[in-house]
Amino acid sequence: MQISRIFGMCMLGFFFAMVSRPVLAIDLNILASFQPDAARPTHNTFTNQTPQGGYCLSFPAVCKGLNMFSLELLINFYSNAPIQPDHSNPRAGAMFDTPVGWRQLQVVNSRTGEEETLEIRITGIGSFYVLNRPASELVGNPDDGNAHATLWGGRTWTTAPPPCTPTGMSGGNTTLFGWFWFTPAAGVCAKQAKFLIPAIRYGSLNIAYELRTPNPLGMSSGQYTGNLTYTVGPGMDFDMGDVMIPNDSAINMSFTLDVQHTLKVEVPPGGNRVELVPEGGWQAWLNRGRKPGRLFRDQSFNISASSRFKMQMECQYVAGDTCGVEDTAGNRVPLQVAVSLPAGLGREDGSPVHRQPLKLSGVGTGLFQPRFYVDRVPGALHFEIQRADVEQMLARDATTYRGNVTVIWDSEV
Repeated sequence: MQISRIFGMCMLGFFFAMVSRPVLAIDLNILASFQPDAARPTHNTFTNQTPQGGYCLSFPAVCKGLNMFSLELLINFYSNAPIQPDHSNPRAGAMFDTPVGWRQLQVVNSRTGEEETLEIRITGIGSFYVLNRPASELVGNPDDGNAHATLWGGRTWTTAPPPCTPTGMSGGNTTLFGWFWFTPAAGVCAKQAKFLIPAIRYGSLNIAYELRTPNPLGMSSGQYTGNLTYTVGPGMDFDMGDVMIPNDSAINMSFTLDVQHTLKVEVPPGGNRVELVPEGGWQAWLNRGRKPGRLFRDQSFNISASSRFKMQMECQYVAGDTCGVEDTAGNRVPLQVAVSLPAGLGREDGSPVHRQPLKLSGVGTGLFQPRFYVDRVPGALHFEIQRADVEQMLARDATTYRGNVTVIWDSEV
């Protein structure tokens, strides 16, 4: 088994390692990323990019179903006293008390300073123990083929003491036994020895964890970073009792959430030149003398968006809080501009966006956000000169009014 191969590499000389090793901290880097996927537009969650280690490396399907990840830590625990048979105090033997509750930390966008909340909890723990003598010698029966079970009262560490639950992962040899348990609830998981254990070590602590990440659709692009520390030792976050002492006193976790948004607008060929016409075209006026009530044009566009954004407008000619068009004599009339966004893109309160006026002041268009990833879905810009302004235009000799309008979709909200 893979476990036995790892265990065999770690056995030599471990009972002398603790004496000279200083107390340090383990540093871990956990990376999760979000990038919109057109094939799964409603999948608005981060993907954990941290390489799996330990349990999930061997059982990826189980971990995927539980949204669980695991890490193998180079933390060893050494006994500072013998474990007595039939000890009544769990702290005097093999016990595991792990931080199973959700812990919160703040992650900060290094570019914008925005803060989001990330949560983590420990969902499993494992390792391997190594005895100073073969288990069969400790139980006083060289012929006992199930000596590891005998040592602990008839059950090996494949069986998890409650509230821990078994995973079925185990393996070992005469002096060594590896295991991994789920930790679904808070509490001490303890094993009682039935025979004297003069010395024991746990090697390469294995932990499983679950992340609860913020909604990436409400976050700006960029990297969000934060840190969390778990303490290790008697009475600490990871508490293995008073006998088993770690060679590292802390687990420092550095988190990075990498957000890579998409915001893209495509206008069809020729869509940047907009000609305003009356309803039904100019023929009704030319043929029957009927004055047009308004001039308008709806211009479609395709939008792809996974991030919140705002819309702004810039004008060649300004007319109050909107743009204008002018004739060659400098006569100016206001041009009303509005936007309609496709389903999936809405206001902050979730309401749809239909003919929302665009103003130079930005009123009403300061924040739009997606409910899911929108990929190349059509929207529309609405351009209109209203009836009263059309009458002014018709009262003059000018035949052409022009003006440039720039519509901006801006993800820097």
